[in-house]
Amino acid sequence: MARKNYRTCVRMGNWNEDIFLEEEMMKDFLEKRDKGQLLIQRNRILIANLLRKTTLSVIEDGLIHYGDKVLIMNPDYTDPSGGQVVFGRLALAVTPEEMKAHMSNEIEVPCEVTAMPDVKPIGRNTFIILSLDENALGKTVRYGQNFGLATTAGFDHKMFYLGSSLKTPVNSTKKSALQEVHLTDEFSFFTCWQAAYFDPRLRIEYDDFPVPANAKIVIKHCHTNQALAANRKYSLRTYFGKECEVACHTHIDCYKTEKPLNHWVLCTGDPNDHSSIVLDRGNPLEKKMVPEQPVVNTDAPIINITGQNPFPLPYASKEENCNF
Repeated sequence: MARKNYRTCVRMGNWNEDIFLEEEMMKDFLEKRDKGQLLIQRNRILIANLLRKTTLSVIEDGLIHYGDKVLIMNPDYTDPSGGQVVFGRLALAVTPEEMKAHMSNEIEVPCEVTAMPDVKPIGRNTFIILSLDENALGKTVRYGQNFGLATTAGFDHKMFYLGSSLKTPVNSTKKSALQEVHLTDEFSFFTCWQAAYFDPRLRIEYDDFPVPANAKIVIKHCHTNQALAANRKYSLRTYFGKECEVACHTHIDCYKTEKPLNHWVLCTGDPNDHSSIVLDRGNPLEKKMVPEQPVVNTDAPIINITGQNPFPLPYASKEENCNF
């Protein structure tokens, strides 16, 4: 039986179609690269916006106003009962899902919210105080009034609102199974919050008083009357590292008082350093002053108490030097 012998340089199969397919794939890749539609480009755009440095509002009267840009911080706290896994100061931040962060250059709603350990103002943790009345811009926020918390997440023409809803078997936090807190693109009654004085014994007296800046308060959800909390016993693995879980639940002790998990501080910007908050500015009165050294007067007469010669003569003997 005769066989056909081919050389190694002879092409077999659909070699021409394979060449055209590779050329089309290269053209498609170059077109997506020019339009910025590659996955790596989308991911870089999203991360650059979230980590963009922002400037907080600088206030002069020490009060929070509608329209101010603040950083919502949970002060440092150590649970005496144990079980705490996240320590230090925490800031409320936007945390998109890891898979969505790799696939898109925008934030998809509903978006998760966590507490990050860094308190430097960036696009992730900068929030804006919104009013239900459009004419209230610039007015002071008072205890018991409804307001909204929104963030741009580093984007220029987008706004996301912090909200919550009733806990269901499907809609709850991942580890603690409490009421979930998320970001949405629709401003409604589910995105309304109230500020309450942190001490319940004086809460009624402080009702309708202005909310101070850089002071502890309790932020409550209007629809469910649950307080915003940073669950330091539960940590989440996010795209940005290990962060604390955030839920909407009122943690109370035996005295019916909210625990430090529900305490938050609306931090404003430092007028001297726009990249930090006021709480990071050191108090000059607390700096240790260097004590002044006493000045020795060389003109004062020398008092010889020991009976020895304070200035021994160079030509005297040892006995003369010791016994003046």
